[in-house]
Amino acid sequence: MLKGSLVALVTPMQDGGNIDYSKLEKLIDFHVQQGTHGLVIAGTTGESATMDINEHCEFLNRAREMINKRLPMVAGTGANSTSEAISLTQCAKKAQADAALLVTPYYNKPTQEGLYLHHKAIAEAVDIDQLLYNVPGRTACDMLPETVQRLSLIKNIIGVKEATGDLQRMHQIKSMVADDFLLLSGDDATGCQFILQGGHGTISVTANVAPAQMSRMCEAALEGNEQEAVKIDQQIAELHKVLFVEANPIPVKWAVSKMGLCENIFRLPMTPLDKKYHEQVLSVLKSTGIL
Repeated sequence: MLKGSLVALVTPMQDGGNIDYSKLEKLIDFHVQQGTHGLVIAGTTGESATMDINEHCEFLNRAREMINKRLPMVAGTGANSTSEAISLTQCAKKAQADAALLVTPYYNKPTQEGLYLHHKAIAEAVDIDQLLYNVPGRTACDMLPETVQRLSLIKNIIGVKEATGDLQRMHQIKSMVADDFLLLSGDDATGCQFILQGGHGTISVTANVAPAQMSRMCEAALEGNEQEAVKIDQQIAELHKVLFVEANPIPVKWAVSKMGLCENIFRLPMTPLDKKYHEQVLSVLKSTGIL
C-alpha cells in the first residue's frame, strides 16, 4: 500500500503561525486529484519540529478526517526523546494513520545500539506499522544497514525511508532484509534510480509541486519501464535541485504558495525564501510547466 509517490506535505499556516486547516483541506484534495499515492503528514517538510505534542496530535486527527481514507496517511512521529516519540506515535494510532514515520533521534547522536533500543521501544509500545527514517544530513545521526536489518525483524517495523542519496546504501539494506520490507527513498534527485534498482517508492518534497509527474515516474519505475521513468524524471530534475537552494521546506513552501495552494508563512526559526532565490525558483517552476 505504501508504494510509489508519497508526498512529504507542507503544513499551511496563517499569519501568527496557526495551522491553516482550510488550506490543508485544499492541499489534500489537490493531491487526491493529481494521483499522489500517499500523504506524509507532520514530517520534516511539514515543520513538525515547531509543533507541541497537543497540536501535533490534533493536526494528525484533523488531517485524517480530511483525507477520509482516499489515500494512505503516514504520520511523522519522530523525536529525539524516546518517550516523546512514543506519545506522538500513540497519537498516530488514535488518529488511525496507516503508518508512523520515525526519524532517527537528532542532536543526541546515539550509538547504533541506542538507535536499535529507541526504535524497538517505540515499536513495542505502540501497535502501528512503523517506518524508520534515516537522514544523517539533518540529524547528525546515521542508522547503518546492520541496525536497519536488526530492526526489520520486529514485526511492526515495516520499512525505511533512506535519505542519504547513496544508492549503494539501498542495495546493502535490500540484501539484508526480507523482500516485503519497504525501501523508500528520501532523496528526490536519486529517487527514480532508487526505485528502478529495487526500491518501492519515494517520500518526496518535489511531489508537493509536481505530484502528477512524480506519480507517473514512480509508476513507470515500479513497472520496470526505465525509459519512461527516466524521461519523466529528467523533465523535473531541475525541481529536485532548486527546491533545496535553502533548507527544506523553505523553497518548496514558497513554490506551493506561488501555485496558490498555501501562504508563504513559517514559524521561527524557519524563515521565508531569500529574495535572491525567487527568480531562480520561479524560472524552474515555469520551465517545468508548474506555473
